[in-house]
Amino acid sequence: MAEGPHPNSTFPRPTFFILTGIPGLGGAQAWLTLVFGPMYLLALLGNGTLLALVQIDSTLQQPMFLLLATLAATDLGLATSIAPGLLAVLWLGPRPVPYAACLAQMFFVHALTAVESGALLAMACDRAVAVGRPLHYPLLVTKARVGYAAPALALKAVAIVVPFPLLVARFEHFQAKTIDHAYCAHMAVVELVVGTTWANNLYGLALSLAVSGIDLLGITASYGLIAHAVLRLPTREARAKAFGTCSSHICVILAFYVPGLFSYLTHHFGRHTVPKPVHILLSNIYLLLPPALNPLIYGVRTKQIRDRLLETFTVRKSQF
Repeated sequence: MAEGPHPNSTFPRPTFFILTGIPGLGGAQAWLTLVFGPMYLLALLGNGTLLALVQIDSTLQQPMFLLLATLAATDLGLATSIAPGLLAVLWLGPRPVPYAACLAQMFFVHALTAVESGALLAMACDRAVAVGRPLHYPLLVTKARVGYAAPALALKAVAIVVPFPLLVARFEHFQAKTIDHAYCAHMAVVELVVGTTWANNLYGLALSLAVSGIDLLGITASYGLIAHAVLRLPTREARAKAFGTCSSHICVILAFYVPGLFSYLTHHFGRHTVPKPVHILLSNIYLLLPPALNPLIYGVRTKQIRDRLLETFTVRKSQF
């Protein structure tokens, strides 16, 4: 069994770490594969189906659905960056992960989370223009501009997240090789290093506040404009229809930010009151729940996607 952190022992930079999963659960954590396995399967099938529908159906190749495809691709990447390793640890027990692979996972998890937050902001701006300036929408929101948005979100995420693995890579010695977590979370690795970690702690806190905080402020402002425009509509039916175009996006925002905010608060302010296994469980739910729920929300609540799915299944059924 790998040694845990000890204040009087240090190791040179390891060639691999050992992920333990959720500490304190022992063999019982294997049952969690019955929770996270279906979530990952839903994420793969749901987001893969959405991407396929947008690709093959020309009527869905509009700015709103292209942004949705960006979100679906990000969800696929985010779920795949964590779920296979998570399921292996839960089912098979502690497993080694190469040092470089650990830093790569750290980068992709945080970068894709930043892309997802940015995509939700872009979708909120899209809805604000659609509801507030419907006559100008085709001119202001075009497929070309949406096409620029996806690489811009990716470049922003890379630029702000690259310091995470670089700040860890500068350390030469560690207190242990065992990470009491289910994936290579930045702060879980930082807890093992020998040296001054104030830069890691400060950058992690600043990045969380800046990325999620700024995006959330932008989303709030967008929905403030939407609410102002909706309340000015003359009839209740018109207001209900305008609000209905945004309902799916609101559900997706809640699915992403509510678990994320709860996980963030328990980590930074509830460390002594919330057990560590609960925090680790919440952090995994935060990363896997939105990719599983998002395609279900859009598939059920968006008429064009729902109709296209029903049409596809009806045609295939008639062929048999």
